[in-house]
Amino acid sequence: MGLFSFLTQEIAMDLGTANTIIIHNDKIVVDEPSIVAIDTKTGKLIAIGHAAQQMHGKTHENIKTIRPLKDGVIADFNAAEQMIRGMIKLVNKKNQLFNPTLKMIVSIPSGSTDVEIRAVRDSTEHANGREVYMIYEPMAAALGIGLDVEAPEGSMVVDIGGGTTEIAVIALGGIVCNQSIRVAGDGFTADIQSYMRHQHNIKIGERTAEEIKIKVGSALPDLDNPPPDYIVRGPNLMTAMPIEIPISYQEIAHCLDKSISKIESAIVAVLEQTPPELYADIVQKGIFLTGGGALLRGLDKRLTDKIQIPFHVADDPLHAVARGTGIALKNIDRFTFLMR
Repeated sequence: MGLFSFLTQEIAMDLGTANTIIIHNDKIVVDEPSIVAIDTKTGKLIAIGHAAQQMHGKTHENIKTIRPLKDGVIADFNAAEQMIRGMIKLVNKKNQLFNPTLKMIVSIPSGSTDVEIRAVRDSTEHANGREVYMIYEPMAAALGIGLDVEAPEGSMVVDIGGGTTEIAVIALGGIVCNQSIRVAGDGFTADIQSYMRHQHNIKIGERTAEEIKIKVGSALPDLDNPPPDYIVRGPNLMTAMPIEIPISYQEIAHCLDKSISKIESAIVAVLEQTPPELYADIVQKGIFLTGGGALLRGLDKRLTDKIQIPFHVADDPLHAVARGTGIALKNIDRFTFLMR
C-alpha cells in the first residue's frame, strides 16, 4: 500500500475560467490564473499562470497567450491540456524523478453538457489522470463553506466565478434545482471595458479592466466605506493621445447594473422552482455567496434588499469550490453519489 500511494497522487482541481486551484494533502499547492503562453512556431508551452498573465496583451507574433476556458468550459482543447499538465508539474516540482499517476477530482459548472464534461475528462486523462471524477461547482462550494449537503434541509449557494454564475438549491446530497448562467466576472470585466470606451473615449485592456473591478468595483452606488477613485491611463480613441481619468465606484456600480440584474433574475427563477419546504429552510438560513464575484462591494446588501432573503458572503469565497473539491476527494467513498 505504501508503494502504491507513492506511485499514485491524489489531487483536487478547481478548473476555473479565471483561476485554477489545486489542492494536494489538504493544502492549496497551486493557485494560478487559467492562462498559457504558447510559441506559435513550435506550439510549445512557454509559460503558465502568473508568468503567462504578465505577457497577456503584450505579446509579439511568435507568442500567443490563450485562456483555454471560456464560460466555464474548455474552448481550446490543446491549450487546456498543456495548462493542466503544467499546473500538475507545479505540484511535483520538488520531485522530478517520475510522474505519478493521478487520482483526480475536478469541479465543473452545473450546466455542463455531456460534450463539455467529456472535454474536461479527456484533458485530465491525457495529463496522466488515471482515475478522474467530476463534481458540480455549487455542490463543491457548499462542501467548501461547511454546509451539511446530506441533511434533509435546503441550502442555497450562488457561486459567481469567472465564466459562469452557478445557482443551486441542495438537499439530501443532491441538487434539487439549479441554473447556470454565463454572466460572471469576465462579463463584469467586459462591461467595464465597454463603459470606458463609450463613456470616456479611452481604450483599456482586459488586465486594466480587471484592476478597476478589484479596486473600485461595486454593486451599489452608495457604500458605507467607499474606496478611493482609481486613476485609469490609456489612449484617447479619437486622438490616440494619452489621457488620465479618475474612476469612482459609483460609475462602476452603474456600468455593472445590467449584469447584476441578470444574476438577480436567475436567483429568483431558481427560488420559483424550489419546493416550499426547502424554500422555508433557505429563508431561515439565508443564501450563501461564493466565488470571486462575491467580493464585489455591496453585492450581498443589494441582493438582500432585492430578494428579501439574507445573503452571506462565505469566508474566503475565492477558494470555497477548491476546498469543497478537496473535501470530496478525501471522502470519495462517502460522496460517490455526488460524482459524475
